[in-house]
Amino acid sequence: QMQLVESGGGLVQAGGSLRLSCAASGRTFTTSTMGWFRQAPGKAREFVVGISRSGDNTYYADSVKGRFTISRDNAKNALYLQMNSLKPEDTAVYYCAARFGRVVLLVNEYDYWGQGTQVTVSS
Repeated sequence: QMQLVESGGGLVQAGGSLRLSCAASGRTFTTSTMGWFRQAPGKAREFVVGISRSGDNTYYADSVKGRFTISRDNAKNALYLQMNSLKPEDTAVYYCAARFGRVVLLVNEYDYWGQGTQVTVSS
């Protein structure tokens, strides 16, 4: 079992930055591929970025490339998402998720989910 708890969301103006954190409990964090997803009102949950177990490989959605950076600290069982140059269209609830296996983009391929943290970008 793994529990994930996100934090760091909030309200920011367009062009601003936020850093999301995801704290994981359980002994399986270091063997888990991790991902960040987001869900805007009225839209399906979508893949944002994923990171391999070691952190050596990352995969970004085109919409966030060059603006968002994912990282992980396996010693702290923590996952991070640095978001820069935020746009109003980045407004969504952001979720961290975990799975065993390689990074994939499909929501239903992830086994564990946090409760989400709201990010709101004003124009």
